[in-house]
Amino acid sequence: MAELSTAALWWAVVASGIYHGVNPGMGWPLAVSSALMERRRTSLLKALLALALGHLLAMAAILLPFSALLRLTEWHAEIRIGAACLVIALGVYLLINRRHPRFLARVPPSRLALWSFLAAMAHGAGLMLVPVYLGLCGPDQDAGHAAASTLMGRTAGIAVTVALAHTLAMTAAGGVLALGVYHWLGLKFLSKSWFNLDLVWALSLVLVGVVSLLTLH
Repeated sequence: MAELSTAALWWAVVASGIYHGVNPGMGWPLAVSSALMERRRTSLLKALLALALGHLLAMAAILLPFSALLRLTEWHAEIRIGAACLVIALGVYLLINRRHPRFLARVPPSRLALWSFLAAMAHGAGLMLVPVYLGLCGPDQDAGHAAASTLMGRTAGIAVTVALAHTLAMTAAGGVLALGVYHWLGLKFLSKSWFNLDLVWALSLVLVGVVSLLTLH
């Protein structure tokens, strides 16, 4: 049962990456625009790599501090409750405030990695992974006898793996869409068929937080 639960959590990491990749708000249309303007497919690939780097750094910036907190294993349940409530609160906020952060529009197109980092932070992409990550770590029954550095190294390793798996799934999903639009559908499709997932995004944050609270042992 524990193995099944762990597998489900890892699939959640991958699924959330695909979900983020499909969402235009995470930047794949910018990669298409870059390639169309420069008329080179290599520009699209470079843009996707820059977006992936920014997203990966945003995931790590959120997950690694929680890996440090997990040294306090006796507070594991409280940390999970706090993280779940934080995710729910952000989801509710995004449901109420539907405007996109204006500062994202001020980042020049040449700084896609920075834009991706800021977009992921502003939309709470990293926070969505926190409840999943904390579920993967789980409380350490032998923590009282383990060195804090060993425990922190293990949880930090899981955090990095979660961030990498999520970002790879996001880049693959966004890359498939970007290549399809660039090669076959073109800029006209991009301008007429933009789909907005803001409402779904906000509801997803709330759902992740609620599920985390319900599955807390």
